Amino acid sequence: MRFGVLGALSVWAEDGSPVRVPELKVRALLADLLVHEGRPVSADRLADDLWGEDPPGNPANTLQTKISQLRRVVGRDLVRYEPAGYVLHAPDVDSVRFARLLARAHEADDLGTRAGLLSDALSLWRGPAYADFADAEFIRPAAARLDEQRLTALEEHAEVRLALGEHTRLADELSEPVDEHPLRERLRAVHLRALYRSGRQTEALAGYAALRERLAEELGVDPGPELVSLHRAILRQDPALAPVPAPATSSARPRGNLPAPLTGLVGRDDALAEVGALLAGGRLVTLTGPGGVGKTRLALAAAEGRDDAWLVELAGVGLGGSAGSTGSTGSAGSTGSTGSAGSAGSAGSAGSAGREVPGAGPVGFAGLVGVAEVVAEAVGVRDEVAARAGMPGAGLPQRLADALRGRELLLILDNCEHLVEPVAELAGLLLRAAPGLTILATSQEPLAIPGESVYTVAPLAAPYALSLFAARAGVGLDAAATPYAEAICRRLDGLPLALELAAARVRALGVRGVAEHLDDRFRLLGGTMRGLPARQRTLRAVIDWSWEQLTQAQQRALGALAVHPGGCTPEAAGVPVELVDQLVNRSMVVAEPPRYRLLESIAAYCLERLTPDDPLFARRDAYYADLAERARPQLYGHAQREWLARLDDEMLNLRAVDTGDRLAWYLYLRGRHTEAHRLTAGTGWEPGFAMLLGLPYQEISGNDRQVWFTAHAYLGLGDVGRAEPLLTGVLAGFRASGDRWGEAAALMGRAKLAIFQGDLALAERSGTESLDIFTDLGDQWGRMQANDQLGYLAEITGDYARAGALHREGLRIAEDLRLWTDASYRLSSLGRIALLTGDLGRSREFHERGMRLAAEQSNRFAEEFARVGLGLAARRAGDLDEAERLFLASLEWNRRLAADYGVPFYGVTLILAELGFVAELRGRAVRARELHEEGLRAARELGDPRSVALAREGLAGVAVLDGLPEEALRLLEEAAELRESVGAPLPPAERGDVERIRAAAGKALGRS
Repeated sequence: MRFGVLGALSVWAEDGSPVRVPELKVRALLADLLVHEGRPVSADRLADDLWGEDPPGNPANTLQTKISQLRRVVGRDLVRYEPAGYVLHAPDVDSVRFARLLARAHEADDLGTRAGLLSDALSLWRGPAYADFADAEFIRPAAARLDEQRLTALEEHAEVRLALGEHTRLADELSEPVDEHPLRERLRAVHLRALYRSGRQTEALAGYAALRERLAEELGVDPGPELVSLHRAILRQDPALAPVPAPATSSARPRGNLPAPLTGLVGRDDALAEVGALLAGGRLVTLTGPGGVGKTRLALAAAEGRDDAWLVELAGVGLGGSAGSTGSTGSAGSTGSTGSAGSAGSAGSAGSAGREVPGAGPVGFAGLVGVAEVVAEAVGVRDEVAARAGMPGAGLPQRLADALRGRELLLILDNCEHLVEPVAELAGLLLRAAPGLTILATSQEPLAIPGESVYTVAPLAAPYALSLFAARAGVGLDAAATPYAEAICRRLDGLPLALELAAARVRALGVRGVAEHLDDRFRLLGGTMRGLPARQRTLRAVIDWSWEQLTQAQQRALGALAVHPGGCTPEAAGVPVELVDQLVNRSMVVAEPPRYRLLESIAAYCLERLTPDDPLFARRDAYYADLAERARPQLYGHAQREWLARLDDEMLNLRAVDTGDRLAWYLYLRGRHTEAHRLTAGTGWEPGFAMLLGLPYQEISGNDRQVWFTAHAYLGLGDVGRAEPLLTGVLAGFRASGDRWGEAAALMGRAKLAIFQGDLALAERSGTESLDIFTDLGDQWGRMQANDQLGYLAEITGDYARAGALHREGLRIAEDLRLWTDASYRLSSLGRIALLTGDLGRSREFHERGMRLAAEQSNRFAEEFARVGLGLAARRAGDLDEAERLFLASLEWNRRLAADYGVPFYGVTLILAELGFVAELRGRAVRARELHEEGLRAARELGDPRSVALAREGLAGVAVLDGLPEEALRLLEEAAELRESVGAPLPPAERGDVERIRAAAGKALGRS
């Protein structure tokens, strides 16, 4: 159960549904217990807080009644009586989460990370703290403290975003909070900087003057020294105020995912220089060498400091029918028996690449496509495409290649040995398509494709091996210990992983003890492992020895961790934290709190000792199936972002388990349509995902939410005719069953449908109702969708301030949820608003950012939306050549869509009209008429009255060129009446062409 105080007091069940707390005094009691944050509150204090100077006849009994009522709502276990009073053991309170996020933000060094955490914290707020009890004396101090923390977080977030180059957006976004808190100088300062950096110096100076006047009137003081200094800097246009370059796309978009190194790199300076030289001179470098030699660490060090560097972990990815093979197969460190556990001396190989391992998941995993899915997920490319059913667009590997085509980035493909063929095929495809791409692979064998440079990572030379051993052992080597340490390093062939495992035993055995134990171990294994390469024998011997030093409980814990290919928390493995810490201290487990993982060599070794029917696999499968089930309702409410992040962390583990269709909505939100289509085969989700991928489909009966999803897919393709009856049916079903999320989703669809059909009044009602329900439920994705429809409506009616606010809020949500295609649309929508308010420079900036972000996702729909916006800006600026070039490119693409669908796509009418206006402005009447008449036919076929009006306005311009001014005025009048009939008269900012044509017609008629 979750509790909310950052807004009106709220309670939600585990599935995200709101829990009603009846009766005002019971709600006040809950608020009082929450405000004490887990501290006991005496009965006398509670009674005094609830009734003050007007207590009931028997306060103790009445209070006990209220306690009982509260327990019936939230559960008896949560409201307990202790000697010092009553305590609410609330497992999840939004104010506590807010504080934790702020603390993490303050610890973060990276500006992008800090901005994301502050955004997460601010998104928890639904209104003033304890909004419905803010006047209560026992609430007021806590509410004031929380509200102040919120404002401070808002200021910090704005400062970080300003440092990231988001001045253009901040200049608009901060206007409202500055108006609400006009005397907060820190907030005002960041707003003034944002205005100045956006080229709005006059507004910045006016803002300072307004603050100075208000401070003098209300407080009798002057602005503080920081603001005075900032004012002077603005007046003299101080170069120090010059803006940070605006982000190419979105400041929230990560520019890499490399983990911070936990330890320094020892003895690899020469190797680092050589690998750096290979990367500078080529585009594919593969680091080869045995397991445990340090390929991954060297690759990460070579990439350190590079912008747009991405690590793709392939060790936990299976082949040959499994997306969930649990562990790295074919690892040099995993040599040995797959027979009875504990057979330390048995010989054998780790198995050929792609062999079956215990616990392989049931999910199908096609080689090339499967690897492309993992790479796309790692680099943040959404696997989404809208193509005509039966005429699929490019497959995921090609779309990934298209998405990387214009980017400069380094891709680290780590642990490729068990996936060499599909990795090589994908690498070749990506390198051919994306000239700015460089690939650094680690593998026990080369990829063997043209252009590859192979660098063999050697074990550490003796002096460096000794340094590494001493550093990891945490001891100084005196004259007595040094010979034994040198012997250890020789015996272990300078393999870093073997050295670290041996060093972990120094604390217990001493350096001499470790050396002697290793001598015994190698004598024992010498006869049984002669068929293996020397370094494989070395690593196998050390892992064997380390394993035998573990207690049975520690061995079992290591096995429990090994069955999780993506690492896990101790809770997921069912292992006590103390045991995990013991394994970390022995260098058997890598700690990345709150998660832990095994190096691939150790994981493979552990998996060899498990049989396929070991209960550890069944426990893992049950845990993740349950996790997927628990996640499903959480993705539709307040905990949406939290659960998206949680499932992101667990995706490799979830792929190892049969989760049915439980992850369908998660995969949709994350844009992984190919994977979703595969997992939902035969369910009601399948038709929607097939449509989105351009695959053949037939509608399958399903529950109302699945039918809604099919309608949602139809709308995404502009297929109004098929979407409408489905939406009508499910809306009635959702209302009958009380499914408020479903009702909001159907209303959102109906709003979009109504916009297509020109029924703006219905669109406004449906969109507003949808937004209200989504807001109440806390579903950020739903709020973003409803905001989009309402923002477009506000744009149509000329309410640009409201449209801008809605699109900015939508952009914030899209960035928070990492919905990059949606973020692209919102950036372009802000570009439209800037265009309509006359700021062509900002319009171009927003559209260009939206276009680049769309290209990074290989999403042509979003790219074309941005391209059209750039064309609109070019025509407004009088650059007819550039406008025509952009519009012709978009028209060609729209015509291909129309050929595919057999009907015009809804963007084509605007493009034809714009090209017609360009031709008319050049005096080319015949060409202009052809374009406007084609646009009129398309508008009538689509049934959109506003598009029909636009075509008539264009034909009016042609009539003026043809010397028919009366005809021009008649067409303009018909267009105006048509717009009025749907409640959408042209707002002043969009009347430029109409007024120009009307003036030309009037002049031709001799009117002034």
